[in-house]
Amino acid sequence: MRNILLLILFVLFLPVVVNADELISNRSEFNSNFIDAHEAALRLPRLHSLLISHRGELVFEEYYNGADPRRPANMKSASKSVISALIGIAIDEGHIKSVEDPITKYFPDYIFNQTDPDKQLITIENLLTMQSGLETTSNRNYGKWVLSENWVEFVLNQPLVAKPGTRMLYSTGSTHLLSAILTRASGINTKEFAQKHLASQLGYSMSYWSRDPQGIYFGGNDMEMTPRQMLAFGELYLNQGVHEGRQIIPRDWVKESYRPHVLSPRGQGRYYGYGWWLRDLAGMLVPVAWGYGGQLIFVVEPMDLVVVATSDSTPGRTRRGHLGRLYNLVEDKILRQVSLRDFATR
Repeated sequence: MRNILLLILFVLFLPVVVNADELISNRSEFNSNFIDAHEAALRLPRLHSLLISHRGELVFEEYYNGADPRRPANMKSASKSVISALIGIAIDEGHIKSVEDPITKYFPDYIFNQTDPDKQLITIENLLTMQSGLETTSNRNYGKWVLSENWVEFVLNQPLVAKPGTRMLYSTGSTHLLSAILTRASGINTKEFAQKHLASQLGYSMSYWSRDPQGIYFGGNDMEMTPRQMLAFGELYLNQGVHEGRQIIPRDWVKESYRPHVLSPRGQGRYYGYGWWLRDLAGMLVPVAWGYGGQLIFVVEPMDLVVVATSDSTPGRTRRGHLGRLYNLVEDKILRQVSLRDFATR
């Protein structure tokens, strides 16, 4: 009788054991293509997450150094790529006529009171491609700018150090002007516009996003998304602005965003499009949404691949060299490995 009972218990629990083994096996196979990337990631003390999707399927997702998958990450300047998307949508919706619109149309009181007439030549496209010609509000000027009483006025009051449209001067002030333009043109604030036309279309809600003293949402910084939401945004660009059969971002806008409009002053195979960096990685010009400290979205069209990484951006000893090692990880342990294994054709 005891043996029969043991046999019944064995039969009842056998499927559970088999299923558990299958799950473990599948998980091992799930990560096996990127074991080298995982091992390299374990050596980065500032890394929080690393996600990879292929043809819309999540094929790798790991969190490091105690990071919570549910906690939104401050995207830092990677949010400039989101601002670009919102401008493209606003043009498609008819709120903004075109990228050739001069910004005098949206800031007449500021611009027409300026002593330099060339400021009237600045267009929306100049802001998108970091070619406004205005002195930068980033780097050494960042602190003075964000402590000012009126961020928009501060940016527009900067002297022209180059003729608009002639060279790249990276400046978060340029994308903040785009947020202000979007607010004035659409009649709703930038966060509401993003929620209505982007986030809700992808099935999530906008998280915390800071504002300037006048209430304009920070254009190009301090936007928060979870790593999976960042991945969804990257996949939207990979799919030419289409999500579940709906055109969310105009196809032509995606194409124009990826076009290298200007060479970065840093050189080294770096260009800038509409709010996206374009960087030479593994022999490809890869669009990258880049944020300070290692908040990154890579859209790798030839491989049908999206890679997302988030990191600790606070000051500290381990920050030095982190970004370079993270780029090397993506290039050598993911992109080159995918190419070597012909993973994209499986």
